Amino acid sequence: MDLQSRALALPGIIEITPTRWNDERGFFSETYSRSDFSDIGIDIVWVQDNHSYSQKAGVVRGLHFQMPPFAQDKLVWVTCGRVLDVVVDIRLGSPSFGQWLGVELSAEKWNQLFIPKGFAHGYSTLEPDTELLYKVSAPYSPDHDRAIRYDDPSIGIDWGLGGKAPLVSDKDDCAPLLRDTDTGFVCGQEL
Repeated sequence: MDLQSRALALPGIIEITPTRWNDERGFFSETYSRSDFSDIGIDIVWVQDNHSYSQKAGVVRGLHFQMPPFAQDKLVWVTCGRVLDVVVDIRLGSPSFGQWLGVELSAEKWNQLFIPKGFAHGYSTLEPDTELLYKVSAPYSPDHDRAIRYDDPSIGIDWGLGGKAPLVSDKDDCAPLLRDTDTGFVCGQEL
């Protein structure tokens, strides 16, 4: 596998772009190879793959995370359409606590985002009929599933919707603010 990677502004967040071989039939790409990812410092045992489809542009999903001991590392990419993928540092005591960054992931760019434990995750769809896939390092646990409000003013995320109201689930619309959330993560604590 041949891939490019770059560390982003928040610690541990890595953008990865696997090689895609194109010809008249279409393309082929290895989206994940454990040995190649290990070479760039991502040596994770993935236990579950998830697939999300959003019919409309302007859908916001997130900000989601699972508390320890079911905290999840994630590897996210788009197979159809385009999203603004967003992560927020939720590790108490972190110099970047409450800070966010957004990366455009698209089927055209073929880029991925690695998100370690200790970060909340969400995305907005920038095109209709968008599909997002992601690997996680722990199974879904309803008892440990948490959300932070997508429009928390203390975080100030620009979801890239140009002032348009997002389409969100009831769960996300009722999520608490970061200041009212026990994240279960402390900077420097091993998970």
